[in-house]
Amino acid sequence: MNRTRKNNGARTIPGISITLLVVALVAMALLVAACGGGTTTTTAAAGGTATTAAGATGTTIAAPTGDPIVIGAIVSATGAGSALGAEERDTLTLEQDLINSKGGILGRPLKIVVEDDKSDPNEAVTAANQLLQQDKAIALIAATTSSSTLAVKAITEQKGVPQMAMAAANDITDKAPADWIWRTPQKDSLAVQRALDYISKNLKATKIAVLHDENAFGSSGDTEIAKEAPGMGLQIVDSESYKTADTDMTAQLTKIKGFNPDVLIVWGTNPGPALAAKNMKQLSMTIPYVGSHGIANQTFIQLAGAAAEGVVFPAGSLLVPSSITDSAQQAVTEGFINDYKAKFNANPNPFAGYAFEAITILADAISRAGGTDAKAIQAALNGTQGFAGPDGIYNYTATNHDGLTASDMIMVKIQGGTWVLAQ
Repeated sequence: MNRTRKNNGARTIPGISITLLVVALVAMALLVAACGGGTTTTTAAAGGTATTAAGATGTTIAAPTGDPIVIGAIVSATGAGSALGAEERDTLTLEQDLINSKGGILGRPLKIVVEDDKSDPNEAVTAANQLLQQDKAIALIAATTSSSTLAVKAITEQKGVPQMAMAAANDITDKAPADWIWRTPQKDSLAVQRALDYISKNLKATKIAVLHDENAFGSSGDTEIAKEAPGMGLQIVDSESYKTADTDMTAQLTKIKGFNPDVLIVWGTNPGPALAAKNMKQLSMTIPYVGSHGIANQTFIQLAGAAAEGVVFPAGSLLVPSSITDSAQQAVTEGFINDYKAKFNANPNPFAGYAFEAITILADAISRAGGTDAKAIQAALNGTQGFAGPDGIYNYTATNHDGLTASDMIMVKIQGGTWVLAQ
């Protein structure tokens, strides 16, 4: 596995020295600040903001010292999910360095140990056990794909270890037990809601067909579409599936074409959705293609080529930053984009954003928890309110570990090889 390891003459007033008075006042201020509790409102995410004073100027931030706080991360840097996981890996290493440059967490250095699960849930399980047993990680950020995330969830739930998920399948947080897992992407039900709303209201369609990956993410989306479509006046005329490694979908698409749908919904992550777009073009299928938030990256455009033109899908606002209206979210997003571009000479995609939000939310919770006790971190995560990230404003509770709502998503259209707001 690939492993990334980043390390005397004071005036007096009756009986009281002014110097002693100042010291006492400072001590009282620190005591008050320390008694804030585990449930506080955070207004913005940024590397290291949880451990440094906002607005401080002319001060030198002390380098973190002591034993590092170890967080394990599992990403799909290779394999089918690499278009998502590679940027997540890069983001985590970037944020580790930024947080440490601003004093670390609670004055201690942050160490993120990154494992590549090769897009394989079995590898994810091996990685999780290694991170917890050998590296002594106090929390996990896992994983890129829904299948790997669910596989790791079984471990963190059993051991009582906080897990930040970067995947979207509903079962990640909907299926009990889910006391130790929180997610940063919008879950499938929210994305489906935005997609179906667009199809019904903007496209004025009534008949839809579905083509989905058979993996956890694709199957979750298909189930949600089947549940929600009738209530929005949409008839599903056909639903077909494909395997993640399939190299041709003309058979499924030919069958779908025979049902004459108004719109085709394709639910999956690359390369499948890009292949579907190319096969549709080959079959002269001109109906609108509405994708999932799993294609919100440049890889889809590169793989689909000219067939990507006109494809519409729901996504977080990081893909079109000009769509953000909240000032705190604007500031966080601009800072993240600038930091990422300075390091990698490219704009981050939404999956990089999910990783950014995972580590900054977790770092903030550890800081508010006052240490690395798992139950204290759990309570702090459940108390996260108003936390601005590139993909929306996160509000977690003990019973809501999703944080976002459908209104945090936008509908995006590929036009001229880039992304614009869909009308």
